[in-house]
Amino acid sequence: MDKKQSKIEFFHKLFSDNLSSIISGNELFKLIRRFKKIESDYYQQSKTNLLEKKIAILGSYSTQFLTDAIKLYLYSMGISPKFYEAEYDSIASDILDQNSDLYQFQPDILIILTHYKDIKTFPSMFCDDKEINNWDQSYLNYYNNLWKTASKLNCQILQSNFVIPVHRSIGNQELLYPFSITSSLMRLNQSLSVHKPANVTLIDMDYLASCFGKWEWFDDVNYFMSKQGFSFEALGNVSHYIARLISTIFGKINKCLVLDLDNTLWGGVIGDDGLDGIILDPNNAVGEAYLFFQEYVKQLKDRGVILAVCSKNEEEIAKSVFEKHPEMKLKLDDIACFIANWNDKAGNIKTIAKQLNIGLDSLVFFDDNPAEREIVKRFLPEVEVIDVPDDPALYVKALLHSNAFEWHQLSKEDLFRTDYYIANKKRIALETTLDYDSYLQSLEMKGIIDIVSKMELPRVAQLIAKSNQFNLRTKRYSEAQLIDMQNKNNEYQLIYARLSDKFGDYGVISTIILKKVNDQAFIDTWIMSCRVLKRGIENAVLNYIALNALNWGCNCLIGEYLPTPKNALVKNHYQDLGFKKISNEPEENVEQEGNRYIIELSENMQMKKHFILIGG
Repeated sequence: MDKKQSKIEFFHKLFSDNLSSIISGNELFKLIRRFKKIESDYYQQSKTNLLEKKIAILGSYSTQFLTDAIKLYLYSMGISPKFYEAEYDSIASDILDQNSDLYQFQPDILIILTHYKDIKTFPSMFCDDKEINNWDQSYLNYYNNLWKTASKLNCQILQSNFVIPVHRSIGNQELLYPFSITSSLMRLNQSLSVHKPANVTLIDMDYLASCFGKWEWFDDVNYFMSKQGFSFEALGNVSHYIARLISTIFGKINKCLVLDLDNTLWGGVIGDDGLDGIILDPNNAVGEAYLFFQEYVKQLKDRGVILAVCSKNEEEIAKSVFEKHPEMKLKLDDIACFIANWNDKAGNIKTIAKQLNIGLDSLVFFDDNPAEREIVKRFLPEVEVIDVPDDPALYVKALLHSNAFEWHQLSKEDLFRTDYYIANKKRIALETTLDYDSYLQSLEMKGIIDIVSKMELPRVAQLIAKSNQFNLRTKRYSEAQLIDMQNKNNEYQLIYARLSDKFGDYGVISTIILKKVNDQAFIDTWIMSCRVLKRGIENAVLNYIALNALNWGCNCLIGEYLPTPKNALVKNHYQDLGFKKISNEPEENVEQEGNRYIIELSENMQMKKHFILIGG
């Protein structure tokens, strides 16, 4: 192996092992320099596994080092970025001038990095509430104008909030008076968060600075000399965080936390120490640390992260801790998939992914045993493996530093994900006792299929970002692009479907984007959660979009299947629904990359059978 190939292999391993966010500034600079030398060769060898995306960065401070660091982290997350980096302090000029190079670049993501020095005036001392309100509104109007103008780019915008400075002219009184710099910036951060449009995601830079330590975050020497917005030592934290947010927008989302048990959720070994011997005493420092970790894991579950157990243990003994130990914060009902046996963990993790019907690249593995972690890294490089510290008091920080469960957005459906897996066990038990039609009828399913409104848009955007298996074309669209489609309702229809049955509510589980091309309706996007496979919702959706296309003046539906490594599940989707394969040239403005299918539409066409009560 020559030296260049050896360097490429070094980065392949570094990226598969998860490039840490807490790497020192000097080490990160060394890696950036090394990667620049072989980036082109690395890309050529890896491009079939990389998403290519265009990212624009506009900053109130110098962004060169940050851009290089974000690039490194994005490569580690499977994204090959092409950057547009604006001149220093040119946010307004680049965005407001629609003839600028920014608009020629047409980014997929626009990053706007602000600094508290952007705020040139503050409320006067002891001013009244009206002056403070006017001050807040004036800056909110300024950023609203930037966002509105930038929306013409049809891309997702990531904008940092303001890091509250450490210098305080009135000391401890800063929080007491609403006119102070601290209180004013806190208020403005909140206003930006509340009033931002759907195509804007705020980067909580003030949180990052607080975690890092603001005395170390602000490097006044480097700011005055070269306009660096924060300390070089914070570069890893910031660039990893931003790269993770970008990756989630493009569908690279961790959905499940896979947990070991012994010395991970509790101290000791349940098989040896017994129920009374494991360490979970809240009055013991070690026991309190494990309980703190359990509480955090429970909070992750409550916001939609799937929890699974992968333990070398006897299942009955392992479950007894969840069932009988009075201090356990986690219960069996919190665990969507529980595997405790003596098989190798890499094999068991594959089983977990299969049972949950999610990809291996959606799993995060947390195990105190470094040997087990190394085995999973070696045999399942798609799985994100957390570098677990020796001290359980640091477990929560280890997960936080990984940014493993940073999601671009949160929906109500996320909150009930574990409830679905529990309810699904009841569905499976019922399915084995009835013929399939009787089983579907017994579920007492109810559905809504309708045009996407502002209320459903975040969930629809989330489905488009996250869905890989039941995804006919795997085209990713940002909320900004979806809003643009909504505004072109003579050309596009955005449709959603939601489903419930007697065991629970699935929420919004499908989205379809129809594009009108002359007298044809092209199915640009058809995505569905695999949780509702074989429930008949595909038939109900086809009935709805066929009628909508007819009302649109179309005489046929055109579908397209673009194969990916993950969507073989829907290879025969259109044939199964009665579409016929066609080979003629695509209509104008309809991109054709895979196989296309057609179904003729007419007023007397036969509707597809299903057992779902549809309401509008």
